[in-house]
Amino acid sequence: MDEGFRIWANPSSPHAEGRKAKAALEDARERIKASLDWSGELIFTSGASEALWIALNRAKVNRRIVSAVEHDAVFRAAPDAEQFTDDTALDAQTILAIQHVNSETGVINPVDRMLETVKPTGAIVLSDCAQSASKLELPAADMLVVSAHKFGGPIGIGALLVRDFNLLEPMGGHERGYRQGTENMPAALGMAAALEAGDWHTSPAQRADFANSLGDDVLSFGDQNDYIFALSHPTLSAQALLIRLDGQGFAVSAGSACSSGTLKKSRVLDAFGVSDEVAARTIRVSLGWSTTPEDLARFAEAWKSLA
Repeated sequence: MDEGFRIWANPSSPHAEGRKAKAALEDARERIKASLDWSGELIFTSGASEALWIALNRAKVNRRIVSAVEHDAVFRAAPDAEQFTDDTALDAQTILAIQHVNSETGVINPVDRMLETVKPTGAIVLSDCAQSASKLELPAADMLVVSAHKFGGPIGIGALLVRDFNLLEPMGGHERGYRQGTENMPAALGMAAALEAGDWHTSPAQRADFANSLGDDVLSFGDQNDYIFALSHPTLSAQALLIRLDGQGFAVSAGSACSSGTLKKSRVLDAFGVSDEVAARTIRVSLGWSTTPEDLARFAEAWKSLA
């Protein structure tokens, strides 16, 4: 990012400084695509929320369908969307949003397997990969959403990966006419660097041992990753857990970060069939690239002390 600030100019300007900035931006774009093994197009955005808005509101369709466990940003971008059920009929005038990894439970949706059924209908498939980019192999959906700060990059930048620009109505402005606003070139360079660095301080085995150390307090919903857990306490409320753990130096949340300031039951936990009683005692624990084995051991001890 320091390099980006040193050479910053409007990447859309035709003068020499603008062309230099444009070259740096395009280099970052190609590096990010290579890191994510994506051969389609990439539109830089201010984050996952904007990427979701563009996909759901600019796709060349007349129906928007979303799963019940999507991030709140999906429902804000498409408040009138239909909810997906087993009986939902799909066609070429539909965009279907299916997240890859749930941000509150860590459940991994089998998006690629779902695509085998969806593709013949002609529907566009959008997958929110904010919680899986750089961590898991990404699904082969038509559009993918990623957010830089989820893998150690800067805040305020993300991307919409699009198989083909023809899936979207252009809106004018920058990013080939598919996004308005001057590109954040320094953050794009930071995003590329974070993806290329990519090393975690903990191993999959250490993260699995950590989850096992928490015992039955970890809610299980099937195929889950090893870096996001829904953790339920036998007696303490989620609010009490947040306060006590914060006092011990741990940053956890109840629900998604966008709505964790509310006292309402998590819509996601409700959709997963978690009872009101258990949901009221459940927090979200997320591990990141900077989490250390010592952090895991310290949290496990702190959790035991809350018994």
